[in-house]
Amino acid sequence: MPMALQALQSSGVGLRRILAHFPEDVSLAFAYGSAVYRQAGPNAHQENPMLDLVFTVDDPVAWHSKNLKKNWSHYSFLKLLGPRIISSIQNNYGAGVYFNPLIMCEGKLIKYGVIGTGVLIDDLLNWNNLYIAGRLQKPVKIVSMNENMVLRSAMDKNLKSAVTTACLMLPESFSEEDLFIEIAGLSYSGDFRMVIGEEKAKVLNIVKPNIAHFRELYGSILQEDPQVVYKTQQGQLEIKAQKDNSLS
Repeated sequence: MPMALQALQSSGVGLRRILAHFPEDVSLAFAYGSAVYRQAGPNAHQENPMLDLVFTVDDPVAWHSKNLKKNWSHYSFLKLLGPRIISSIQNNYGAGVYFNPLIMCEGKLIKYGVIGTGVLIDDLLNWNNLYIAGRLQKPVKIVSMNENMVLRSAMDKNLKSAVTTACLMLPESFSEEDLFIEIAGLSYSGDFRMVIGEEKAKVLNIVKPNIAHFRELYGSILQEDPQVVYKTQQGQLEIKAQKDNSLS
């Protein structure tokens, strides 16, 4: 497993208990949001924030079919239309994710989304909509991940692409915090709310309390990047000057 992904591995027994309530054939399951990592801002002191989860599955129709048998009550009226219609809505609307919100599981209020493995890999590599790929550019807790090397490689590539893109938007010298704020804002960059400040505040609230988690996620990538000088002690980065060989 790439070093960056090792930093995401969860040892949370509670998360694994929740996962046990769902069909087993999940290629990737991760938890994210304020229930997993502390955030600043007005919702920082919520006593029992909703836990957000994403399940990546190779065969959404088969997975929803099994989940309907195990967790019929989780679904809206769409359960009456069957797993094929649910999977069709998942794949053809929004960002390729089907969500079941406001579910009580193991004494915890959860929301879980289901996405096809192929759809996620495509988003990780090509940033089609940056919805789940954007989530995976921020610290999350991986509850389960199988040996799909194509998926693992795509997750690592997504992190490296985030670093490259953020560096292009920053000056030659900048801090870790500057970089992580830029990365965390990538998935909001097409959002009108960024213009009026709502999401800018949200990005700061995500990054500032979690600098150490971002460092864990991106540290090895930054140290191995030939274009970047990473001064870990000072928390500073510099882009290496490119030699202009056109005149030689």
